[in-house]
Amino acid sequence: MRPFIIALTFLVLTVSFFSGNSRAAEKELMMATTTSTDNTGLLDYLMPRFKAATGIEVKWTATGTGRALRLGENCDVDILMVHAPAAEKKFVENGFGVARHEIMYNDFVIIGPERDDADIKGKSIKDALQTIRAKQAVFVSRGDNSGTHKKEIYLWQVAGLPIPEKESWYIQAGQGMLATITIAAERGGYTLTDRGTYIKYSDNLGGDPPLKIMVAGDRALVNQYSVIAINKKHCPGARHELAGKLIDWISGAEARQLIRDFKLLGKPLFTPGAKK
Repeated sequence: MRPFIIALTFLVLTVSFFSGNSRAAEKELMMATTTSTDNTGLLDYLMPRFKAATGIEVKWTATGTGRALRLGENCDVDILMVHAPAAEKKFVENGFGVARHEIMYNDFVIIGPERDDADIKGKSIKDALQTIRAKQAVFVSRGDNSGTHKKEIYLWQVAGLPIPEKESWYIQAGQGMLATITIAAERGGYTLTDRGTYIKYSDNLGGDPPLKIMVAGDRALVNQYSVIAINKKHCPGARHELAGKLIDWISGAEARQLIRDFKLLGKPLFTPGAKK
């Protein structure tokens, strides 16, 4: 009789363990996001507050927006937080995602060495890129199909120029934003970055980084971030209800204030809402 009782006890404990883990897993949300929301520390700042408010734990993978969208297409995640509006809208139109919500924005800037060998400081984005090409100044591209890389390609087109993929002065890093900035600093070159990551980079270097903002303020440099729930019709296993709770929370008053208060060097990294 005793071996039977021991076996029964073990079975009950095993079932309890796995059912407990299953219940915990039901409160987990998988997200693919752009590197800037991770590198800046924004998600480490926001997601514990979301968990405290809802009991839902968000786990995320930080990558370029292009790969994040592919993870959504492949049903590997439940929600996206990305910053490439044209690609996002196509993603939704193709039935991979639903409920795209614009939650915050900042802007893109071109940064470069303080000596500004190409003499682009204060120019429009069009004039700056034309000058960089004419002078063959070193330019380091993300080269990774990220939201930033997509914006850069768009900006070359706006400037009326071909994408300089085969030019010796054009370096494709194939890495995240902070790594790309580091390469540009090492090569004394220029690069395009979102302002939030640039502020984080500056903060890492005590507020006096070797690369400074050269070009900013152009309307074409707006950088909009959105969240998109994965379409349950395409991915039956997607946790659409939990994704909806994150969308509701991050679009709400508490998260908007948290985003507004998130600063480094006394500067806001993001502005809540949609850029009008």
